[in-house]
Amino acid sequence: MTATTHTPASGSSSSGSSATADSSAAGTLTPGSVSRADGPLAAASGLLRVGTRGSALAVAQTTRVAEAIAAATGMHVALVIVTTHGDVSRAPLAQLGGTGVFVSALREALVAGECDLAVHSLKDLPTGPCDGIVLGAVPLRADPRDALCARDGGTLATLPHGARVGTGSPRRAAQLLARRPDLLVSDIRGNVDTRLARVHSDLDAVVLAAAGLDRIGRGDAISERFSLVDAPPAPGQGALAVEVREADVSTEVMARALAALNDPTARAEAIAERALLGTLEAGCAAPIGATASVSDGIFRLSATVYRLDGSEQLTATAEVPATPNMSDDAEPTQLGRTVAAELLARGAAQLAPLGAAR
Repeated sequence: MTATTHTPASGSSSSGSSATADSSAAGTLTPGSVSRADGPLAAASGLLRVGTRGSALAVAQTTRVAEAIAAATGMHVALVIVTTHGDVSRAPLAQLGGTGVFVSALREALVAGECDLAVHSLKDLPTGPCDGIVLGAVPLRADPRDALCARDGGTLATLPHGARVGTGSPRRAAQLLARRPDLLVSDIRGNVDTRLARVHSDLDAVVLAAAGLDRIGRGDAISERFSLVDAPPAPGQGALAVEVREADVSTEVMARALAALNDPTARAEAIAERALLGTLEAGCAAPIGATASVSDGIFRLSATVYRLDGSEQLTATAEVPATPNMSDDAEPTQLGRTVAAELLARGAAQLAPLGAAR
């Protein structure tokens, strides 16, 4: 049996429509190439299997990770598609049992040995530890901002009074209402194309992550990218998380793969934002925005907690000198905890549904 593969050029990216393979073809796969498995794929010498959700966005961003791994290790890398609870349920995300609805099935596949790494949108990761699994790498972060996709290229300021805007995020809903209380905010689900299609039917605009639109080549649908000050994004938005089994993280091939993927600044920012979220014990129903940044030798974290209707908000900021210690996660973790402690001391728990982390 044969499998069609492609070998990415250095620095190239892919739309995610890579070729297919199956477990019996593992021995024939080309070193340094990437493919997509149609079903379960057995472990094999010279093969690394990367678990991913099956959405167009997930496959596109995981394919880029797979290409980087293949280039760094010379291994054949295969995408293994895993269906998660969040992919099959149409319920609002805030009602699906907290964070982790897009993550747990991938983690189960990783622990069971059905894949060797798993790629997630980092904002989907629960903040607590997972037995046997570690965060191996955070690649270079994409644009973390939220994006408005409106009819006729409109901006938030130019949307008509009472315009209908769709989002599945309580944070985005609160931020929209804080800036435009007249808007009618609708809860929506579905993939990117499904959401964008509603702009031409029953909605005037939708709000999506800029990074996701850029990754699938739909940046042209964006009519406005919100500023990080006016609309701080979800903690970890725009970043990817690459998880591996704890027992494998120090193996020679895996160490090479993770070193090629990890961006120290992106990781420090993500760890700080996740520590904030974990300290607040905030789940996906909590409207919290956060932005960490490293600039001019300063490591800064700012976070805002909103009342669900957008009528009130609290912001806290802290900064420390950027040091090499950021690479061990301790300093970013402490920065996140510091900002969270200030928010709690000032009454954040009276504004937002905290204590809901998973």
